[in-house]
Amino acid sequence: MSLSENGPGIPDSIKDKIFQPFFTTKPTGQGTGLGLSLSYDIVKVHGGEIHVESKPGKLTTFEILLPM
Repeated sequence: MSLSENGPGIPDSIKDKIFQPFFTTKPTGQGTGLGLSLSYDIVKVHGGEIHVESKPGKLTTFEILLPM
């Protein structure tokens, strides 16, 4: 399954941090930084993988692969 959105994209400089708990680029009080971390953990617990491809200023695509 893949999900795409056309927001601001994810800069390469932070792409390796986005799945870390409490990582956020939002101002204090406007996000916990847990959404992608929890998603990553859920996918991994089920034996799957989650990948991200992003073009800053254009779009971001998350691909979730789960075993059958």
